[in-house]
Amino acid sequence: MKRLLILFLCIAATTDGLSQGFSMSSVKSAPFPNELTASSEGSRIAWALNEEGKRNVYVAEGPDFKPRKLTNYTLDDGQEITSLSISNDGKWVVFVRGGDHGSNWDGAQAVNPAFTTSPYKVQILSVPFAGGEPKSLSEGDYPVLTPKGTDVTFEKGSQLWTVPVDGSSSARSLFTTRGSINSFEWSHDGTRLVFSVSRGDHSFVGVYTNAETPIQWLAPNFNHDTSPRWSPDGTKVTFIRTPGNGGSPDSVLTRRHRPWSIWTVDVKTGIAAQIWKAPTTLRGSYPTTNGTTNLQWAAGDRITFLSYQDGWPHLYSISATGGTALLLTPGSFMAEYIRLSSDRKWLVFCANTGPDKLDLDRRHVVRVPVDKATMEVLTPGTGLEWTPVVTGDGATMAYISATAQRPPLTTVMNLATKQVKLIGQELIPATYPEKSLVTPKKVTFNSPDGVTVHADLFEPVGGPAKKPAIIYIHGGPPRQMLLGWHYSDYYSNAYASNQYLANLGFVVLSVNYRLGIGYGFEFHQPDKAGSFGASEYTDIKAAGEWLAKQPQVDPSKIGVYGGSYGGYLVALALAKDSKLFAAGVDIHGVHDRTIERTRNMVSPDKFEKAPDADRALAVGWESSPTAYVSTWTSPVYIIHADDDRNVRFSQSTDLVRRLDRKGVQVETLVVVDDTHHWMKHSNALLVYGSTADYFVRKFMKK
Repeated sequence: MKRLLILFLCIAATTDGLSQGFSMSSVKSAPFPNELTASSEGSRIAWALNEEGKRNVYVAEGPDFKPRKLTNYTLDDGQEITSLSISNDGKWVVFVRGGDHGSNWDGAQAVNPAFTTSPYKVQILSVPFAGGEPKSLSEGDYPVLTPKGTDVTFEKGSQLWTVPVDGSSSARSLFTTRGSINSFEWSHDGTRLVFSVSRGDHSFVGVYTNAETPIQWLAPNFNHDTSPRWSPDGTKVTFIRTPGNGGSPDSVLTRRHRPWSIWTVDVKTGIAAQIWKAPTTLRGSYPTTNGTTNLQWAAGDRITFLSYQDGWPHLYSISATGGTALLLTPGSFMAEYIRLSSDRKWLVFCANTGPDKLDLDRRHVVRVPVDKATMEVLTPGTGLEWTPVVTGDGATMAYISATAQRPPLTTVMNLATKQVKLIGQELIPATYPEKSLVTPKKVTFNSPDGVTVHADLFEPVGGPAKKPAIIYIHGGPPRQMLLGWHYSDYYSNAYASNQYLANLGFVVLSVNYRLGIGYGFEFHQPDKAGSFGASEYTDIKAAGEWLAKQPQVDPSKIGVYGGSYGGYLVALALAKDSKLFAAGVDIHGVHDRTIERTRNMVSPDKFEKAPDADRALAVGWESSPTAYVSTWTSPVYIIHADDDRNVRFSQSTDLVRRLDRKGVQVETLVVVDDTHHWMKHSNALLVYGSTADYFVRKFMKK
């Protein structure tokens, strides 16, 4: 029997009444901060805060850093705040409201999960730091304030536009060029702008000066030139070069090095030089972790970047004239969310390192000078800290911190005294169940092929000797679940859900499977993974078998749930191993890995095709849950939002039809007009609350 739940109205459905401890709504009640930023002068900071779906901008200023609410949006309407910045002089705050910027496509298109008849358009707004009404400057995205803070440059229709920050006149096109502009930066004196424009099979770096001066193209070639950065004196530019598209088709299933190099160019003469080339190894390939190459032109004429070449995503620096690159961050850990201080002398970032062996599954704030390998972990301990920024006066570092129990809060540290202050504790509701949350335990086990799998175990207190168990599978897949609240709003939902399931009496195992980050290159980029063989599913099956052997687990009641790539692996688990996994919740998962992925491979618009194209297509099908529907017997709950911009809604429509025909017990939930990231708080409660309800009905009620 199928139970079909379709949302035409905003319906708040949770399993609050099932728990004797706390509700899903209470564990999700704490505000979630993100978009932390600082002005390049003085001590002013700003951040966005999501308070049960009501997203607003907050600001604070040293030395007391008392939080102040700068905007007053009062509805849970799904309109996110992104691209938050403060003018160099600290007078203006600029941000984007609307869209879904975590999406794979249409991120700048309107989102309307509140079903309004006139959807809110993605807009750039400004507001004085001192306070006032936000002013809509224009439709557009990715705003950058000019160095003097008088104007805002932004993207609109793949081109660059400009508008006064005070909205005193309408926005106008800055210039027009062929292609799609994808990154840009003003020189320190604000007289010139460097940008990268994609033209399909190649990309150029150009310099705009003014309306009267033609655009200057820097070292144009048959390559993709991206991520341009000015030298501090504005005479040179550094950029990343990767090969242009084309060449004879190569094997699809063979892993190969993805080359990249760092170049500099003298803007006056146009003379360009390659100063560094990545090692021609798999590890030396173009990095795919947060910020990719993280290229910066730092003080002392040093250029800093990130590379995976020694097996970990580490920071390096090199002279602008070339030479040997200096490894700034040696050790077995990754660096991410990297910022350059306003004086360009320091890099601050978060990393899974510290004095405790469990720090591999946490995040701490680290700083390192751009010219010496003398990094310092600034926030050791059992907590988690991320997205650091240094205030313009260099006296304070702001970041976001949390623990396994305390929710994320904006935090400031005096860099001279190391004294720490939490900001906004008074905004945590009294109903938030901080003392009832468990501390997840780090566990490891081996897959049959010898891979060490990492996982976080949530164990309930009391209850029967043999408890039902749930495996949580994260998405991405380049993600890492942590021993506490997560720095992503999407995975903070998952962490809250895992705590709630444990509160209900389930043993919960959150699995960090191969393809994830945090454990080195070979773990992140394994053989025969994804559509090349789904080797990562081996880790999920191993997790189920490990759980079944635990003395506190009822091996006949092991469920599995996850979203996105996690939903894909849930579907594989139920399709291939229904005897092990008794029920599952598949949230917006991919089910057929041949759809939209193989068209150009097997039927390219030319005579040549890859020598193993047909075999690669077959392997993609063999890596898909839909290939194993014939052995799928366990019941499943399928959830998908129909404005999903990361995974096609049709992936779930197709699977439901197949399972119906097979006679598998299916329940469904369609969330109308929301996206992959549950932009409405009430929809997140609905999804995770009904997930818990499903497992309670399957495993805890006769």
